[in-house]
Amino acid sequence: MSSPKSALILGATGQTGRHLLRELIESPTFTRVCEAGRRVTSQEDLPLQASGKLEQKVIDFERLDEAGLKEGNWDVVFVTLGTTARLAGSQENFTKIDKEYVVNAAKAAKVDKDQRLIYVSVSMANPQASALYLRSKGLTEQALAELGYKDTIFFRPLMLSNVQRPETRLGEIAAIGVTTLLSWFSPRFQIGVDKLAKSIRIAGEQGTSGLASRVQATQNNWGGRSFTVIDNKGSVFLSR
Repeated sequence: MSSPKSALILGATGQTGRHLLRELIESPTFTRVCEAGRRVTSQEDLPLQASGKLEQKVIDFERLDEAGLKEGNWDVVFVTLGTTARLAGSQENFTKIDKEYVVNAAKAAKVDKDQRLIYVSVSMANPQASALYLRSKGLTEQALAELGYKDTIFFRPLMLSNVQRPETRLGEIAAIGVTTLLSWFSPRFQIGVDKLAKSIRIAGEQGTSGLASRVQATQNNWGGRSFTVIDNKGSVFLSR
């Protein structure tokens, strides 16, 4: 069994983050949990175990020096923060939220001890991609790797199912139809958002060195800093 750990989650009100927050609160391994963001989860949406275990911080990502993210001395920092260009309103705002806020918050939470950083990226993330979304995720991965956390893990899911969004995305609906069919033949194409959250929590508990070989996590390097990548298939195996 993993030793007791503390966890900070940034982006706990998003699609993946809300499931991950519940996973962390219900996990006996994580004895202290903090969710920090522009808004936090309402009390009625929290599990009973949150009482006495969960700390909630409303923070301003433009003033992270006042957020006190280092104060918790967190063992694991989970980042599920992100957006789309449509929701952000412009490419400039998208880059600010999707990359700058993520990297700056992870930097603000880093302390002088062995910490683990886990970031939810996307399949085909590439700093040289022509598509803004994929390029942003790739550049964010690079910047996070450069922070020098002891253990850095990036999840790269392909398509998420069981997502509940306030807006309708016709392209996403069509894509899910295709990947749902393909997922009957291979775990490479799709994962339920709840299963992804479970796999992220397990990776947070085990770390790179504790991952089973069937997860097929890959080791990468950027600027002399190593990081681990878990793709969609690996996430499915890890959640089982």
